[in-house]
Amino acid sequence: MSAPPAPAPVLSTEETSPSVADANTPEQPIEPASPHQLEQEIAADDDSVLSAGVDSSTASVASSILEYRKFKGRSYHSTYHDSSYPIPTDEQTLENFDLMHHFLTLLTDDKLYLAPVKDDVQKVLDVGTGTGIWAIDYADEHPNTAVIGTDLSAVQPDWVPPNLKFEIDDCTKPWTWDTNTFDFVHMRYLFGAIRDWTALFKEAYNAVKPGGWVESCESEPMTHSDDGTVTNDGSTALGGTWDKMFIEGGKATGCSLSVLTEDLQMKAMKEAGFVDIQETFYKASKEPRNIIRTLTNRTWTDPVRFMAQRSQDGGNRPVCEA
Repeated sequence: MSAPPAPAPVLSTEETSPSVADANTPEQPIEPASPHQLEQEIAADDDSVLSAGVDSSTASVASSILEYRKFKGRSYHSTYHDSSYPIPTDEQTLENFDLMHHFLTLLTDDKLYLAPVKDDVQKVLDVGTGTGIWAIDYADEHPNTAVIGTDLSAVQPDWVPPNLKFEIDDCTKPWTWDTNTFDFVHMRYLFGAIRDWTALFKEAYNAVKPGGWVESCESEPMTHSDDGTVTNDGSTALGGTWDKMFIEGGKATGCSLSVLTEDLQMKAMKEAGFVDIQETFYKASKEPRNIIRTLTNRTWTDPVRFMAQRSQDGGNRPVCEA
């Protein structure tokens, strides 16, 4: 019996270095992660718990950011960003993102996160928020916490909890948040978008307060099994041809898809300076009657399409659907 396309680990790390900040240093206000912010958010600043400390350079979103690329019938993030993130931003993908959220919630027994974060924390950042579904759920559960979700694309809903706002930002670029801004930084399913995991976690290290937590949840589109029925010697499609397709595709884009196999999260977190790193693996059974299998099959549609053919420009752009 083969196990899932990938086990999904969640890394929770506590940053406790006393040299990061003096305990008597006054708390810094939230600063915007990008000069680009949704126009409706600016209009709502007076009513938002997040309005204090927002820099005056914050501006309405540039029209070019909303002009998504069209390719082979799919929509991708704006050319305003030079990111090679391969996943579309159209309705089909957004629905898959929401399904993946429910998949992970089921997998973790209805938990939004595993890090031992206190309920009364003040500021939380959700990196790569996608549709914003995790940030919305967290903001609903913690109405006194200021929550910010960042993403390459403005695909989040307008109707959100008053303690939540979304900003357009590329997490692979230097972060503009002040040091020690957040109590909790959450990120998940960034595989295929990150070239330098150490650089990413160093930014998170600087942004989180001493004693705060960073949680990273990742998977990979490879199939693993406990009983040896799936091998990587090419004798089976799963584990052989399938894995090779994704491995080669990751090399072509410069963003490895073998996040778990290469232990990229753990290595990068240690290099970034985190301590008390905790790692949890989950298996998604391929049992036909398991709802996890149904959701897993559905949510892997876009990565398969991306890798169905290599791109015509060195792997930076998906070229067809399977």
